[in-house]
Amino acid sequence: MCLTYFVFSRTERHSKNQTYNQLLKRENKMRITVFGAAGDVGSRIINEAISRGHKVTAVVRKPEQLAALPIKSIGVLGHADKLDDVIKLSSDQDLVISAVRPPKGYENDLVSITDSILTGTSLVNVHTLIVGGAASLNMPKRIQGLEPNTVLTEPNFLPASVMNIAKACFKQHKMIEQHASKKWTYISPPAMLQPGKRTGVYRLGKNELMYDDKNNSHISMEDFSVAVLDEAEQPKHQTSRFTVGY
Repeated sequence: MCLTYFVFSRTERHSKNQTYNQLLKRENKMRITVFGAAGDVGSRIINEAISRGHKVTAVVRKPEQLAALPIKSIGVLGHADKLDDVIKLSSDQDLVISAVRPPKGYENDLVSITDSILTGTSLVNVHTLIVGGAASLNMPKRIQGLEPNTVLTEPNFLPASVMNIAKACFKQHKMIEQHASKKWTYISPPAMLQPGKRTGVYRLGKNELMYDDKNNSHISMEDFSVAVLDEAEQPKHQTSRFTVGY
């Protein structure tokens, strides 16, 4: 999971029924670079993008990861923490999507890697859509007059096994808000982001952790990827954060 406190009370439901304008938008196919392409979320974002007809450059760090990339993606080797690689792989693209997650034990690298991506994409004037974490989202406000905790600071909410990546995502979001680049969008998942089905249905929020009518905070990775590509095609949250959930 991965500062102004602002509770977004209005939610919007999006479905797989596309508007005429959205269908027209898809006629203009995008050139998209995805960093973190070998990950669970990154690979699903690539599949969603390809299904919509976009041309996707999938960036991985290791040669053995190339064979596992989604069919029809353009697999390349690169390192998101190397500015030259970011610039080279972002040039002439319409959008960069960062779905980077450092391996266990290297969680703190997330901030510097994200800084490298934002710096490189800003130098070639390309917008970056960053898959972040839920840690910096506000918990729903239960007691009037008291500032809500964040997902990270809520007592007994996060298991110890995810605390390191949650702290890294919290720092990542703070760094992005203060970054010189203004060509970014940050998307936070709900508490649970797991493999599942693509329904094409989700709700939008802003800075508060989202729950469904059964008090579950969740979304499938497939529907999360739908939300990412919907934002890519019709940007509504430039230089800001949004979140999604059922």
